[in-house]
Amino acid sequence: MNQSKLYKHHRFPPEIIQHTVWLYHRFNLSHRDIEDLLAERGIVVSYEAVQLWCNKFGPQFARRLRRKHQGYGDTFFIDEVFVKIQGKQYYLWRAVDQDGEVVDVFL
Repeated sequence: MNQSKLYKHHRFPPEIIQHTVWLYHRFNLSHRDIEDLLAERGIVVSYEAVQLWCNKFGPQFARRLRRKHQGYGDTFFIDEVFVKIQGKQYYLWRAVDQDGEVVDVFL
């Protein structure tokens, strides 16, 4: 589909929308986190708009990212962090491969 037609009725340029959707799918950020990141760069957009863009354009971005993912590496590291949730202390473990890809999280 032609890119100009795909983004025709949107107020922001296609590059901003694409970057926003990429942030959401690549780094697993919340819509509000992305709203804050964009605001730090002088781009004022609501989290509702981020959500709409992710719902509309997200599936094609997610497919493209999954296609590019080569799989996890052969060396893994375990991170251990203490976190408090509602006043109770928990352990949070994260398995990360040598390329920095998060493989699994366990609380």
